[in-house]
Amino acid sequence: MAMAAASKARGRLPPDVNRILLVRNLPYKITAEEMYDIFGKYGAIRQIRSGTATDTKGTAFVVYEDIYDAKAACEHLSGFNVMGRYLIVLYYQPNKVTKRMNLAKKEQELEELKSRYGVGGED
Repeated sequence: MAMAAASKARGRLPPDVNRILLVRNLPYKITAEEMYDIFGKYGAIRQIRSGTATDTKGTAFVVYEDIYDAKAACEHLSGFNVMGRYLIVLYYQPNKVTKRMNLAKKEQELEELKSRYGVGGED
């Protein structure tokens, strides 16, 4: 009962707010302990996943236990300077990622159909 009253007292959240943060522009040499020190100040962290491939290096996903902790971290750490780099902290939106992947897949299918039927060539 007290928990419900506390959550109502915090107010309504925008629809894009969730527990998963996408962090970009991280220094390549940042350690997991440093990440937990920086993001752990705002609440309990369930998981931090750092990118290791060449195209994902410098990015990480931070998953908080509570949505309000994620909101506080996003508000306070966006633009925070870490080792000479300013962090970009966003809410992870899986719909945008899958929409972009679906678009690329549709474009590939369209090119295959064009080549199969000889449509869209040079005039």
